[in-house]
Order: sequence, then structure tokens, then C-alpha cells
Amino acid sequence: MQLSVMPLMPRACYSASMNQRLTPATAALLLVPPLMWAGNAVVGRVVVPLISPITLNFLRWLLAFALLLPLSYAILKRNSVLWSSWRRYALLGLLGVGCYNTLQYLALNTSTPINVTLVASSTPIFMLAVGRLFFGQTISRRQVGGALLSIAGVLLVLCRGEPALLLQLRLLPGDVYVLLATLAWAFYSWHLSQPVDHPEIRGNWAAFLVAQMVFGLGWAGLFAGAEWSLTDAHISWGWPLCAALLFVAVGPSILAYRSYGLGVQRVGPAVAAFFVNLTPLFAALLSAAFLGEAPRIFHGLAFVLIVGGILLASRKA
Repeated sequence: MQLSVMPLMPRACYSASMNQRLTPATAALLLVPPLMWAGNAVVGRVVVPLISPITLNFLRWLLAFALLLPLSYAILKRNSVLWSSWRRYALLGLLGVGCYNTLQYLALNTSTPINVTLVASSTPIFMLAVGRLFFGQTISRRQVGGALLSIAGVLLVLCRGEPALLLQLRLLPGDVYVLLATLAWAFYSWHLSQPVDHPEIRGNWAAFLVAQMVFGLGWAGLFAGAEWSLTDAHISWGWPLCAALLFVAVGPSILAYRSYGLGVQRVGPAVAAFFVNLTPLFAALLSAAFLGEAPRIFHGLAFVLIVGGILLASRKA
């Protein structure tokens, strides 16, 4: 999963946008992030021997920042709204660029993929709870039912069609990292959905993301510095690492964030969060494509449960 971004809009049209139904076009848009995030998990696991996790996060966002800067350099000017609203962007940068992605890469170093995916499947529950407790959002029975149905599909993937395997899971440090990352993601998404009327960045998704990256890179750089000071950090340059950095900077960082942000704008964070649970399914498909592990019947059943949960949660009363 990754940091999301959505263009800002006037308050008058904001609430109407958040009440849109889940259309096929929006659903297709929200399929991009979990596909990219599944690829990010695979790549993040592959490059463990090549680079330390927090350093990977910093270099990833540094490259993404360089790629987007030509489209949004005006946001860095002295009289830009970025500096007068620095608290908002510093918070978004901390939760998204600094904390969420750092914790994810740490988890890939210290826990098993099945545990990491299982804990991350709690995203819809965290999203609904944070929205209810801190942002005054109501939770419908359909949303709760959709969350349970979608998580059931995730569990089916994780146990590979054998429920007894779930009893063998043990909580590892990486699971705690993912739990904290999921909580940070929920707060980030709800803060992201709050309307702000700034002409300089309204409708300019690149400027809005760069505004977060400016502060996020500061947090990520601080964490990376601590990693090199307190641990045996390492980095092995070569074409495999360069290719991995290019992918995570363009796909999970830019394409996924843009798509998820537009989805949040159209249907709100609660509904968009259900698409996160498609990540394990896409990870299974990527494993089939690149690791020679063919999909099985339970993958299809899990897809039905996950999509059913999404459709149930997004229905209007």
C-alpha cells in the first residue's frame, strides 16, 4: 500500500463528491493501487539483501520527488501556500511518506509475508473506527458486513484454502510494524479527505503530492539517518537495485497515489479502503506470473468474497 493524494476542491462540491456511487470507472481506478502495492511488497522483499528498509523508503521518495518536481516546482516558491499551511503537509508527510512506508519495509524484513498480509487486512476496520471516533463519521451495518466479508476473502487467501493454517500464526515484530502502519494509513486517509480551498494546488495532484513529499522527505531522511547511526545499515548498488527503485518510485508512489486519491475523492476513504484487501489476491497472481506458483480454486473464491464486501459496503441505503 502507499500514500494517497487527491486534488483539492471547494467545500461546496466536496460533500456531493463524497456521496457518489461506486461506478465501474471508479472501481477500475481503485484497482490500480492494490496491484501496485502487491508489486511493491514483492520488490521490497526481493531487495532485502541489497538495501536497508528505511534507506529504501527514503531513496524511493527522493526519486519520486525528482520525477514530479518539473510538474509542480511552483509549489516551492517563497509565497506558496505550502509554507503558510506547513502544519497540514508536515502531518500528511509524517503519516504517509515517513511512517507508513517505513513501517511496511521494516515489516518485510522482520516478519513472514503471510503474517504481514493478515495484519494489513484489518485496514477497513481501522478506517471505519478512526472515521467514527475522530472524524464524526457514521458506520452503517452494510459497511461492517462488507468489512467482515472482505476480510474473510483475505483470510481464505492467507490460509490457502486450509483454515487450520491460521492457527499456526504467531505474532512477530513485523506484525506490530504493520499494525502501526495500518493505523497511520487510516489517519492519513481521513486527514487527506478534509477539504482545503487553496487555488495554487486545487486540481493539481502533482503539487499536492510534492507538498507532502517536501516534509515527508525530511521525516524519511531523519529516520534513515538514525538507521545508519544505530544499525548495520547497508546498500549494494547495481542494476537490480536501480530497477527496483525506479519501479517503487513510479508505480506504487506516483501511479498508485494518484489513483487512490481520485478514488477517495469520489467515494470517500471508507469505501476506498476496501480495495486494499485486493492486495493479497494480486500478490498471489504476481507470484504465479513471476515465481511459477499457479492460482488455485480458493483464489477465485477469495476474489468473490472480497469484491462482494466492496459492493456491499459501497451500497447506498
